[in-house]
Amino acid sequence: MAMHKYATGIAVALFATCAAAQSGDAAQQRKAMLERARVAELPGVWQPAPTSKLSNAAANYAQRLCSSIFIAGMEPALAKATLGDANALAPLAERVQLGEPVIDRERTEVRVGMPGGRRRIARRIASQGCVMLPEAAPRIAFTPSKVTPRPAGAELAATPLPAGFDAGQVAAAVNAAFEPDDAFTQAFVVTWKGRVIGERYGLGAGPDTPLEGWSMGKSVVASLLGTLVQRGVYMLDQPAPIPEWQGAGDPRTEIRIRDIMQMSSGLRIRAEQDPEYVDDGTLADHWYYYGAPDAFAYAASRPQQWRPGTIGRYRNTDPVLGSYLVKLGVAKLGLDYHSYPQRALFDPLGIRSAVLETDASGNFITQGSELMSARDWARLGNLYLNDGVWNGQRLLPAGFAKFVSTPAPAWVADGRPIYGGFFWLNTDGALNAPKDAYAMLGAGGQYTIVIPSHDLVVARLGRYAGGRPAATSLNRALGLLLPAVPKSR
Repeated sequence: MAMHKYATGIAVALFATCAAAQSGDAAQQRKAMLERARVAELPGVWQPAPTSKLSNAAANYAQRLCSSIFIAGMEPALAKATLGDANALAPLAERVQLGEPVIDRERTEVRVGMPGGRRRIARRIASQGCVMLPEAAPRIAFTPSKVTPRPAGAELAATPLPAGFDAGQVAAAVNAAFEPDDAFTQAFVVTWKGRVIGERYGLGAGPDTPLEGWSMGKSVVASLLGTLVQRGVYMLDQPAPIPEWQGAGDPRTEIRIRDIMQMSSGLRIRAEQDPEYVDDGTLADHWYYYGAPDAFAYAASRPQQWRPGTIGRYRNTDPVLGSYLVKLGVAKLGLDYHSYPQRALFDPLGIRSAVLETDASGNFITQGSELMSARDWARLGNLYLNDGVWNGQRLLPAGFAKFVSTPAPAWVADGRPIYGGFFWLNTDGALNAPKDAYAMLGAGGQYTIVIPSHDLVVARLGRYAGGRPAATSLNRALGLLLPAVPKSR
């Protein structure tokens, strides 16, 4: 089963859908979508980010290797070999112009040289993960902190399969997720009602290994915002209180938190996932949010392209602004920003492996730079399966899971009802799962799928180079798994 080409946003290579194979109806829908956006567009001109594609790629090359080696514990040769030629943040076309990465274990950093003697550095810094240092002044602009998880409560224990389950077929589904070898699957975990009923690991990973989630981090942003809504700090329909937007007559004061979470703020950037994208050789600033010295400031500076809630586009501006709102909300509560995710969300869930990486200003860049073990990704998925309640404690507002899994109106208007609130929806049947399934998705084959009708959560993680075969592998595994687990809702 082909995967729809909009489903993750870090790399178009995740999907097998081919534009040349579009049906007449699909082509007509695309034409109407583009015309709708053209008519709705506000005056303005896009300005490129203040960096080059090569410098951005060098920074991200260093950072991805740093995370793989110093957080996930991978051998350098394997980490490099499985980055993938079409890696969205460090494409091979740019990597071949760069020097051989220098892995400095004493300084826990990776250095990548560029032409002219310049270099980009990513360094492991306390609990803030591997931070990309600015090219001009390679140092951080915040005070690092060490966040220690509190003792975990009940584990996601393995459980014997109840009557009516096909144990052999569940095992076959787990094994299918590791085929073919070039899918580079590292972890596959299946839970039913919060209990592990199948799991397997590969490529040096284990139950406690923090693994790259890429754009699954956008759903982490959703979850952190949910905790702040639950605590009364925010409401989904309120205008987003971004300080940079509060000037008289600023049209961005109309942007609601809901619009940001539904990827429909209407802010002007360029993303390769845009239906109207044309490559002119400059860096699509969708990617600049991974290399910017202050990602929050850059996102907040973007002007309006469409009125909020009008046009749905998968752009990193919105999750970055969601993270900015988390920072502002935590400050309003008088709590520590860097420890808030662990204390407010991860500790109650028993998540102990999470590393949310930051930019050089200490801002979480959880639109795609975060790591957790597969079991911990499954824990987060189960929070949504339970409508935001864990062990009797409500962490997310009642109905929040419904909000994130409901098609965003702007995307519906575009004829693409496949995006909710920082979660992807299975309304088009791209996943070999029921239509009620919704998912955290990340480039290179990262999935945490919530399937309410079967009380299932499936977490699949792997290396970027395996992204294409991973999609087929996952759907084959789901095709074996679903018939083996009776429908429960």
